[in-house]
Amino acid sequence: MPTASIETLIKRSLIITKIRRFLSKLSVLEVETPILNKYPITDPNIVQFNTTYCSSNKKKKTNFWLNTSPEYHMKRLLAAGIGPIYQICHSFRNEEKGIFHNPEFTILEWYQPGYSMHDLIKEVTKLLKLIFKCKKVDVISYQKIFLKYLKIDPLSISIKKLKNLVKELGISNLVFLTKNFNNLLEVLFMEEIEPKIGKKNPICIYHFPSAQASLSEINPDDYRVSERFEFFFKGVEIGNGFYELKDVNEQKKRFLMDNKKRKELGLEEHPLDLDFLNSLDKGNFPKCSGIAIGIDRLVMLSLNLKEIRKAMSFSLDV
Repeated sequence: MPTASIETLIKRSLIITKIRRFLSKLSVLEVETPILNKYPITDPNIVQFNTTYCSSNKKKKTNFWLNTSPEYHMKRLLAAGIGPIYQICHSFRNEEKGIFHNPEFTILEWYQPGYSMHDLIKEVTKLLKLIFKCKKVDVISYQKIFLKYLKIDPLSISIKKLKNLVKELGISNLVFLTKNFNNLLEVLFMEEIEPKIGKKNPICIYHFPSAQASLSEINPDDYRVSERFEFFFKGVEIGNGFYELKDVNEQKKRFLMDNKKRKELGLEEHPLDLDFLNSLDKGNFPKCSGIAIGIDRLVMLSLNLKEIRKAMSFSLDV
């Protein structure tokens, strides 16, 4: 039997139709890109599924990885000049299963050339108001959310004070995190802030620290923060967005830093996605902002379901 009720699946379909209509009105083109990838990602926090392609005569075997998001292929389309695009597709992340996670999930990936971070935040806000039928979406900086809930400035606090706060809050058993300032901030955000935010209305938090920039540009007026933003609702992350990094040298540098972290964690280093890097180098990648939104979580929260498996037709039950 399906893990979601038939009533839920009908409502899910209507939600996805609303998303498509919303983006169509903005003249955003729907695209499709491969699920199989020639290169694995370097992110040390994500585990990919891999598979092997065998030629018809069985003499040639090639490794491929299932995409964790369609991001790199879509950015290659952007570099080729396609314009505003979105995709709703299945993506895959190994070792992720729980109330808010399923190894196979549905993602909305959306890019708007010419948009600043705040331009896209405004558009996503309109979409969330439509889906959640709410009147308001709160917007606050990463710095201010820490000041509000923990009474500290994450951009200027010393490592010593940060360690003391972790101990005071009773999460000092995570000893390995105390060696890294940024990891301490991440665990404080995850444990002490994330569960408390967006209880009444969805909330967007922007200007994450530069060390957490991921694939976003660094803010030109304050090097301490990045042009990265995330949306949350009822203590659950529903979207992660960036004013997209377009400098190929900086992108390569970040991939190499990822591999350095992988090595420190005892993980295999991964080859860099040369097709993606070449598209940034040789193509005409526009100034743009983009976001990835979890459709299953969107459905789950919109319909007040208790777990993500109830928002999809068949979850992976293992």
